[in-house]
Amino acid sequence: MMSPNGSVPPIYVPPGYVSQIIEENGVRRVLVLPQQPEFHPGGHSPLHHPPPPPHAHLPAFIPHPAMMPPPPHMYTGMAGGVGDMSSQYISQYHPAHIYSEQDSHSQHGRPPFVHRDDRTSKTYERLQKKLKERQGGGGQVKDSPPLSPQKTCCSPPTADIHNGVGGKGPEAELSQAVASPDKQAASGKNGESGELDAEAQALQALLSTITKPVSDIQARGVVVSWSAPTSPESDSSSAEEECNPPDPINYEVSVSFSGKDGKYKSMYCGEELSATLEDLRPATDYHVRVQAMCNCLRGSPSEAVSFTTLSCEPDSPNPPRKASGTKNTLVLQWKAPCDNGSKIQNYILQWDEGKGTGVYEQCYYGSQKQYRVTKLSPASKYSFRLAAKNDMGISEFSEVVDLFTSCSVPLPPFPPELEMAGVNWLCLKWQRPTSSPKEDDIYYILEMEEEGSGYGFQPSYDGDELSCTIRNLHRSTKYKFRVAAYNSEGKSNPSQVVEFITNPDRPSFPCKPFIKGRVLPNSFKMTWGEHLPSEGLQWHIFHPHVCEGLKPGCSYQTRVYCMSEGGQSPVSHSLSVQTPAVPPGPCQPPRLVGKPKARELQLRWGPPQVDGGSPVSCYSVEVSGPQSEESKEVYQGPELDCSVGGLLPGKTYSFRLKAANKAGFGPLSERCDITTGPGAPEQCKTPSTTCKSPSCVVVTWETPPCNGAPVTEFRLEWGAAEGSMQVCYSGPGLSHEMKGLLPSTNYFCRVQAVNVAGVGPFSEAVLCQTPCSVPAAVSNIYTLKESDRSQALPLYSPSTCLGICWEPPCDHGSEITSYLIDLGERQPIVIGPVTKHIIQHLQPDTSYRIRIQALNSLGAGPFSHTFKLKTKPLPPQPPRLECTAFSHQTLRLKWGDGPAKAATSDALQYQLQMGDKSGRFISLYKGPCHTHKVQRLNESTSYMFRIQAFNEAGEGPFSNVYTFTTPRSPPAPVKAPKVERLDDNSCEVVWEALPPMKGDPITYTLQCMLGNSEVKQTYKCSSTSFHVQNLQPNSDYRFRVCAIRQCQDAPELSGPYSPTVTLSPQRSEVAVGGGTAGSGSRASTESNRARRSLTDEQCAFLLLMVFAIIAILIAFVIQYFVIK
Repeated sequence: MMSPNGSVPPIYVPPGYVSQIIEENGVRRVLVLPQQPEFHPGGHSPLHHPPPPPHAHLPAFIPHPAMMPPPPHMYTGMAGGVGDMSSQYISQYHPAHIYSEQDSHSQHGRPPFVHRDDRTSKTYERLQKKLKERQGGGGQVKDSPPLSPQKTCCSPPTADIHNGVGGKGPEAELSQAVASPDKQAASGKNGESGELDAEAQALQALLSTITKPVSDIQARGVVVSWSAPTSPESDSSSAEEECNPPDPINYEVSVSFSGKDGKYKSMYCGEELSATLEDLRPATDYHVRVQAMCNCLRGSPSEAVSFTTLSCEPDSPNPPRKASGTKNTLVLQWKAPCDNGSKIQNYILQWDEGKGTGVYEQCYYGSQKQYRVTKLSPASKYSFRLAAKNDMGISEFSEVVDLFTSCSVPLPPFPPELEMAGVNWLCLKWQRPTSSPKEDDIYYILEMEEEGSGYGFQPSYDGDELSCTIRNLHRSTKYKFRVAAYNSEGKSNPSQVVEFITNPDRPSFPCKPFIKGRVLPNSFKMTWGEHLPSEGLQWHIFHPHVCEGLKPGCSYQTRVYCMSEGGQSPVSHSLSVQTPAVPPGPCQPPRLVGKPKARELQLRWGPPQVDGGSPVSCYSVEVSGPQSEESKEVYQGPELDCSVGGLLPGKTYSFRLKAANKAGFGPLSERCDITTGPGAPEQCKTPSTTCKSPSCVVVTWETPPCNGAPVTEFRLEWGAAEGSMQVCYSGPGLSHEMKGLLPSTNYFCRVQAVNVAGVGPFSEAVLCQTPCSVPAAVSNIYTLKESDRSQALPLYSPSTCLGICWEPPCDHGSEITSYLIDLGERQPIVIGPVTKHIIQHLQPDTSYRIRIQALNSLGAGPFSHTFKLKTKPLPPQPPRLECTAFSHQTLRLKWGDGPAKAATSDALQYQLQMGDKSGRFISLYKGPCHTHKVQRLNESTSYMFRIQAFNEAGEGPFSNVYTFTTPRSPPAPVKAPKVERLDDNSCEVVWEALPPMKGDPITYTLQCMLGNSEVKQTYKCSSTSFHVQNLQPNSDYRFRVCAIRQCQDAPELSGPYSPTVTLSPQRSEVAVGGGTAGSGSRASTESNRARRSLTDEQCAFLLLMVFAIIAILIAFVIQYFVIK
């Protein structure tokens, strides 16, 4: 590809190829070249080759374009380049060696390329010119630093100058030119990438300063350690920064066992500064070197260090082998194993003495490589193993080998037997001598003599097999055989001589047969000839033959062969004969498939045994009726089954079948008589009904046509509606009596016949109506509800009356006119057509057996079941009512004898009523208790009460009216008075006034007490204040007030006293005002204390709060002092 404008488009490089960018005359070229890794036989890249000497000559041939190095003007992908290429255009090409003329073939056998075109020649000349220009500097080139390697992430290096394959000529320089595009780019025309080349050279110089490794040598391994590369001394700090590698340094350790300049093999690659090399050979010279790598740049390998691994014990030898042996001796030989640097001095041979126990004893110790074991048993197994010993120790034992001693000379074997014979070969077998053990190696010699040859017996087989095939013999020839056995002890006598004859050969093939005459459906006549060579001429003898018993319409292939003692000759050419077709033969009668149906038969048949030489294409089925001999075709077609319909149930039909092919129809088959299956019976006629009584009807019917099977069962359906009839009879009878019917009721019935074939259709339904009858019995009797009893009889008493009701029974077609109530010993009661009645004038607490009978115009129906009912006892009398406690708002009443509280389940209960202003009584209480407290009453008011007792027998009469009056209410308590001291001997007491109570005035009583003594003085007045005088100084006084109601027609009523107020004396003159205030304060305090008298609930709450506070404090103390 060429780009005249200087830009390089993106190029896709397929796997296995690399791209190179070359600038020539201002034009950039991109070369896509295949990789050639096979031209790098060494282990390192040729990038590290030093510059070749200037006296090296150029090769005499031009390599393949894939091997051609690019011209020196190459462009890198770094910034500042001519083309500013991206990194994807960096070459991945692995350069190959360019071989000189004397290396006409590469290490891989590739022949040199002798073809050279003009383009290749020009490219080569330019490269040679560039090379001479670079070498013109002389010593400057030699003293220059190593070339910069190719800065790509490529595969490991494949060649190195120390391996002897790099060479010291222009070829290496050309290889460096191919492998170092960065360096070539640095030396281009413009020189814009020289800074990058200097950095790469500095990094390579750093990687090349690695020191030679130090070794810790063992017998089969070595520990190699080295130091990291050190930066070269430089006066410029910037140069030191450039020498520092940006990425971690990897190290590759290579080992060579073919000398310092031999081929090196990589044994380790990593970042560590030491490596353990294993799997080395003892007492072997090795050379090891280390090479540093960083960011795909490789430094020069370190100086190779030679070392020799230590010696050790020999390798395990191979098992000894049997060189020779007799019945009592075995000669064993072995080869020396690797001595691993120390000469083998002795061998140790052990054996198990023929015991087979796995325990080995030493039988030989010495430096020889063979040993004769004597005094052994014949035909016995012995196990041996071998070990070698040198100055370093004893090797491991070899694998165990089992060897056998020989036996005596075998006996003559039995004569050989013929296993199989051929025309020119014989297969013989023989048996092993019976006296020879299985461990003895016996070989056999088979000798053969051809009859009339005159050479005698010649060996034909020599081996250890028990069978042998002798080939290349003559046909029908007699041969003599004998066999002999031998082993290491000698050869046995030969066996008895046996004779075998090879088989004769088969004759040649005859002439092709031909037809003579006309071909018949069952036979034809054919003739063939036989070749008889005689004096160069061929005579033909013809043999006629008639082929009979053939099938019509068939194709036959005929051929002839000869038979002799030698076998069968090849067959002659085939002759094709086609016999004409005839109509097919008779078929088998058709057969019935499945069970016969009443009006349809399924028939099936098979093809005829003789199809006449042509496929059967059609079948015809004919049927004849039971009373007619005329046949009728019912089916014609290619199928092997058919369905014949339109038949009568239970009838016998005859069927015949015939088949047809292209020659016509064949004869009819024999008759096949098939009887159709029985059908369901026909529909029955309408049944007839006869009413014997209002509850009994006799149904009769007739037998319908049975359709081939007798009727086995009749089914009678009966029901009150035509659409809801049920089977009420199933049996072979022709009549049935229906009982338990309802009089004057319409019924429907129908009948059907059943046989083994199925169920026939139902007959038409017939209507039957039963005559009228007496009413039915009353089903249930109930007691009347209380509401119904009060409506029927206002003065109903459950003690002397019984209210009953019942459901009307069925009248059976005649309306019910009356009911008869039977009470047992009493006279029956006759009532009208009603369903409830109250029976009066009965005895209290008495049981009665009641039954009811309905009557209509046809008579009396049956009695109902007997029901037992009982009258209740007489209700209780009212108790006496008393007032046991009273107040101005409540009255406590008591009646009867018994506890104040009773259970609800008590039989006797009470109802207490109180009269209102209008004279009506309102129920206050209803229950079993004997007391009741009436609350929320008015003072000085009269109330009327009455009581009633009731139980299961009913409610008793109310008692007489009782009148009770509430008393007057006392006045309310007065609030605590206020006391004000006027002087030392007087004070003023003031309290709040109370309103009048229902017109009664209110007066007040003031009590004055000195200290803790009793009441000293009482003042009574109607005002709300009082001036108290003549008080003693320095004394405490207490005051309290109560209200008094002045009733007009009753004595006065005193209310409760107010809280006590204390008046304290004055302490000093200075504190006169304060004493007065203090007395007032004490008085107010006494009043407040009185007001603040706490209830029980408030005191309990205060105690609970105190205990809670104490518990919290104790918990805090424990937490702070004990836990912490």
